[in-house]
Amino acid sequence: MNKAFVRESDGDEDEEGALPSLPIGSKNYITPQGYAALREELFELMDVDRPKIVEVVHWAASNGDRSENGDYIYGKKRLREIDKRIRFLTNRLDIAEVTDPTVHHGKDQIFFGSTATYVDEKNVERTITILGIDEADSLKGQVSWVSPIARALIKSSVGDVVKLQTPAGIQEVEVLNVSYPPPSDKT
Repeated sequence: MNKAFVRESDGDEDEEGALPSLPIGSKNYITPQGYAALREELFELMDVDRPKIVEVVHWAASNGDRSENGDYIYGKKRLREIDKRIRFLTNRLDIAEVTDPTVHHGKDQIFFGSTATYVDEKNVERTITILGIDEADSLKGQVSWVSPIARALIKSSVGDVVKLQTPAGIQEVEVLNVSYPPPSDKT
């Protein structure tokens, strides 16, 4: 086969499946703050980052031989990365279902957007906030609503004991506290 017709990967391109994916048939729940953050990132990429890189690539291309021009090669690679992220963010924002957790303020049942404290069988207490898959940050104690712990806890209330499927087997956790952000006073 002629080499011109074989598409070779740079090896650094992520396949679409490597990105956080939604369960089939589910909605892409996200908080208003998460939606705003993704939207801000999208506009920053489109209005600031991409034009800068296009300018660098245009300048580098005008310098002649592109095969050994680091600015041109790196710029084209960075442009592909930016375009891929723009497509991803655009698709995610198109299917986003903005859900405001403040509507549950004062309730003790766990839903999307809640901050829940639970204790496991080893008497280890943990606090998590249940958010959308595109906004959850495990380093901040945030979990995606599709994570095993979130699925186990959703719809439970303070005092409930729920079963959590872990790699080590089924574990019971007790809900100690549930809170939601207070409604804002935008009137």
